[in-house]
Amino acid sequence: MLEIGWYSAKLFFKGKLIRHPGDFLKQITIGTSIGSLILLLLSQTELPFWLPVTVSSLITGAVMPFLLKDFKMK
Repeated sequence: MLEIGWYSAKLFFKGKLIRHPGDFLKQITIGTSIGSLILLLLSQTELPFWLPVTVSSLITGAVMPFLLKDFKMK
């Protein structure tokens, strides 16, 4: 399993893993922005900090599969 991860990382850094790197970067940016925005908004409330971090992480993790559903690899 580590060998598969190492091979994928090598292909990624060589630019041979992702078919459309611009689209991939755009979707990752959108997902990260959504998570950051939720974290910032919830951290302004009186809630303990662990709760906004948990909620924003869960929502970001739930959104990513929808954003990357059309992700193509070479």
